[in-house]
Amino acid sequence: MTQPLQPAALDQLFRNARTYNGWLPAAIPDDTVRELYDIVKWGATSANSNPARFVWVRTPEGKARLASLAAEANRPKILAAPLTVIIGHDLNFSEALPRLLPSTHVEKMQTLFSNADIAEITAMRNGSLQGAYLMLAARALGLDCGPMSGFDNGAVDSAFFSNTRIRSNFICCLGHGDPASLHPRLPRLSFEEANHFA
Repeated sequence: MTQPLQPAALDQLFRNARTYNGWLPAAIPDDTVRELYDIVKWGATSANSNPARFVWVRTPEGKARLASLAAEANRPKILAAPLTVIIGHDLNFSEALPRLLPSTHVEKMQTLFSNADIAEITAMRNGSLQGAYLMLAARALGLDCGPMSGFDNGAVDSAFFSNTRIRSNFICCLGHGDPASLHPRLPRLSFEEANHFA
């Protein structure tokens, strides 16, 4: 039987985790990025579809290009972060299903995902899940996160996913957050406000 995580781990992943707006200059090495993805890829997705696609933006040119496509308030965050990942989803994700799904199910699922509307909502939903897994995995590895959606999705798709069927969802700065950049902790809804039993 799986045992619950210790309170310190839950604090690191959720209770004490914050959205950072400023960053310390420490770089994130390639090995850490690969380790991060190697954790993320095990998260559950519908039909093991794995539709998320990631672009790791860290060169000065890449950061400048991405920042120019973001809302004014988000530009300095992207420029200061050692790494910003674009979380996208591949509308053609079903092409990989023969490698990802047992052969007894793959034909049925590929037929289902040949419907463009079903494929799009499946890619978006499961790519979002993988983006959330990425944030939790980053925190588990001792990194801080600064997720954001204030950018021009169409322009980012043209700049970073040109000539593909990949669409951007959200972006997330990663690194070691500068505590001085934090705002006061905001409240959350109580159990009674957000839940009921049926």
